[in-house]
Amino acid sequence: MRSLRNPHRLASLIMKHDYRAAFCFLLALCVALLLRLPLSAQTQSPVIPNAPPLSALRLNPQQLKASLDAGNVAEAVQQLEQGWRQQLNEYYGRYFRTELFPPEQIAQGLRQTASTTGQRSALIYAVSIPEQLEIILLLPSGQLRHHRVTEASAEVLTTTTRNLRMGLVNINTSTSEYLPPAQQLYRWIIEPLKPVLEEQGITNLIFCLGGKLRSVPMAALHDGQQFLIEQYSIGIIPAFNLLDRRPSQLSEAQVLAMGASEFQNQEPLPAVPVELAAIRQLWPGEVRLNQQFTVENLRQQRSRQPFSLIHLATHADFAPGSVQNSYIQFWDRRLWLDQLRDMNLQAPPVELLVLSACRTALGDTNAELGFAGLAVQSGAKAALASLWKVSDSGTVALMTGFYQNLKTAPTKGEALRQTQLALLQGRLNLDNPVIQQVLRNVPHPSEVVDMATTRLSHPYYWSGFTMIGNPW
Repeated sequence: MRSLRNPHRLASLIMKHDYRAAFCFLLALCVALLLRLPLSAQTQSPVIPNAPPLSALRLNPQQLKASLDAGNVAEAVQQLEQGWRQQLNEYYGRYFRTELFPPEQIAQGLRQTASTTGQRSALIYAVSIPEQLEIILLLPSGQLRHHRVTEASAEVLTTTTRNLRMGLVNINTSTSEYLPPAQQLYRWIIEPLKPVLEEQGITNLIFCLGGKLRSVPMAALHDGQQFLIEQYSIGIIPAFNLLDRRPSQLSEAQVLAMGASEFQNQEPLPAVPVELAAIRQLWPGEVRLNQQFTVENLRQQRSRQPFSLIHLATHADFAPGSVQNSYIQFWDRRLWLDQLRDMNLQAPPVELLVLSACRTALGDTNAELGFAGLAVQSGAKAALASLWKVSDSGTVALMTGFYQNLKTAPTKGEALRQTQLALLQGRLNLDNPVIQQVLRNVPHPSEVVDMATTRLSHPYYWSGFTMIGNPW
């Protein structure tokens, strides 16, 4: 009671109480605002501290199986989208903060792209669990189809995909070596879906693949008469929620074509000057070769001119182990995969990043994640990259054909398909008029001249090149 008789003491208590109340109010307000921040923006936060190992973040196979057994395919799609985003978060050591869409919203996105491009796309999820292979088809109508391949256990699937890959990476293999596994995979994944794909008029397949499948060249699947690329344009994505679905703006695009023909510690790429010159002849832009091929120069060029197409003709390796083991080789250093954002391709956005001489470790989950997440991590809307290193001269032919088709094709994925078909059918090789004109003005290795009339129809030359991310 003594304190109440002292007016100064009473005023002091009131002021102290007001300060505490004000502090608590401001703290509560900050927390409320943080909780209301949107999760849909595709931004990244700092490195994840003390993240658990990747294996702990994989999908729960039993939970997925239980959802599919109960006929809840939509819930299974949500599990796949969330689980694969989380895997990519852990691999890159970042949070990709995106909104998880229910299947109907994904289908709505497919319908919107069909209206702007004329290409009807379907989304195919394929995930291997120990006992079987699970396939889910999502159509633009919103219809979901699921089928289970019990004969394709994880062990059997691994053997089949390995046999296919080994039959394709060697130019000297015969059809008897790569067609059997290509046809087996087609029967498991595509054949049960074929009637509804035809009924719905689907022209583009977007594969959202689980571990052990992301390094499979889906273009080389075979129905006994045709390769899959003869029926559809094809692309892969890590998850639909990570896809930048904004339509491409290529009508006034310029290309920044960079690369190296010689390296200190890696084999040379002597046809790179021809490759870059051919691209520059087809598209307006700039070429930077050898000593000018640096990360800093790329950033400087992009600061002066917002090139929409970035072409890197150089070694790139998606290797087993951590993200720090995978890289893109520049003239002066290796750019590790977790440093891709150093290229500043997201602002303004690059429509397409092309890596023309990469390779991906077969069957390694981390290497596959690096490959499948290339567009997301780099900030580009899409990336075109190879699963294995193709011969220098073969790459020149494919890239020349691709940039020619990119000028007129309705989508990036269709431009790649037209190029792959031209190689398969023997309509594209090194006697291409654009290449021959470049050869008259650019020093080139004898290999390019020697292969001028060589057929490049073996899938070694074309099936490993894959569109990653936005295929439109």
